[in-house]
Amino acid sequence: MKIENKTGAPPLLPRRFYKNVQVAPVAGESAGSAATAPAAAGEIVAEIAMEQAACPHFTILLDGRPVKTPARRPLIVPCRALAELIAEEFRAQENTVNPALMPVNRLANTVIDGLSANQQPVREDILRYSAGDMVFYRADSPRELAEKQAQGWDKVLDWAWEIMEAEFQAGTGVMFISQKPEALAAVSAYLRQRLSPATACTPFALAALHVMTCVSGSALLAFMVESGALAVREAWQLAQIEEDWTMAQWGQDAEAAQRRAGRERDFYAAAAVLTALKAE
Repeated sequence: MKIENKTGAPPLLPRRFYKNVQVAPVAGESAGSAATAPAAAGEIVAEIAMEQAACPHFTILLDGRPVKTPARRPLIVPCRALAELIAEEFRAQENTVNPALMPVNRLANTVIDGLSANQQPVREDILRYSAGDMVFYRADSPRELAEKQAQGWDKVLDWAWEIMEAEFQAGTGVMFISQKPEALAAVSAYLRQRLSPATACTPFALAALHVMTCVSGSALLAFMVESGALAVREAWQLAQIEEDWTMAQWGQDAEAAQRRAGRERDFYAAAAVLTALKAE
């Protein structure tokens, strides 16, 4: 039922939760000046205040106050582009803050509060996914689904062989497919090569890669996006081949659609983090 506005007053617009969202470098006088810069009087929409100082780390100021993680650590990231992504998420908050709609901020919190101090479990989890990657397991029927999987996923295996020299086996059914130790060793070597522990960006890139792997069920698809071999949109479509086919046959309920939208949001956000880290 539509409720008419009989007061004659203009409809209420969503209120930005934060009036001022600033990205500020963390160092010396430039960081101090960014933190104390006053907001324009009466400003309602959030704005990004960018400092031009040469500084490798950045934080976000919300109405002049620096953001902290759930563990009360300063939220500091290694590049401007990543800070901008987080700031944009804060800018989009209306009336209340919804962490579910802030996947980049959640990823940064995870890195700062835990992953940065111990990366090895996350690396090992990615390697576990690669040993049982989604693209190895195909349907034997119906024929249409099997053909879609072969058309989309065979090129992923071809890429793994061409780039990693990892020869993987695909099959039908749900039984575990044992892969050659040489193939798994090649993936481990590739991961070490792509994500060196020596850089400040590494924990963030590792976290983004892990999110994409877990959301899609495929470490290989995540590797292809990270390397630039596959666009994020195509990677997401390849990850959803079976679900899309099932949905086309039987439809999709609202709850399933909501879960999928959340996974897609996280997948695209993680890919955006990888792009931001390479932009500096």
